[in-house]
Amino acid sequence: MIKNILLIALGGGLGSVIRYLSCISTGKIWPSKTFLATFIVNIIGCFLIGLLMGYLQKTETDGNTLKLLLVTGFCGGFTTFSAFGLENYNLLQSQNYITSLLYIVSSIVVGIAFVVIGIYLTK
Repeated sequence: MIKNILLIALGGGLGSVIRYLSCISTGKIWPSKTFLATFIVNIIGCFLIGLLMGYLQKTETDGNTLKLLLVTGFCGGFTTFSAFGLENYNLLQSQNYITSLLYIVSSIVVGIAFVVIGIYLTK
């Protein structure tokens, strides 16, 4: 259990630092469009989690260590949107179309609503 937590922490820390550096770099290129940094990181994270999961599913070795370090840790620290993309992919693969649609729509609507509520409560 401790080994798993350390793997996730190591990957998550690295992912968070790379996200930060990516946002700084993107901000220098497009200073007035800070949302592009988040968009780019999220898309890269989705691509990475797809590559990693595809590789781990293809190999016959126990990929739990790599999954914890890179998927849960790195991609989780880099962006949680990648996990969101993977979860929806899994729902669609198992033909849970309604659940996937509800998850997508509610995540966006409720997420934005809670940002608004949080800001409102601090005023």
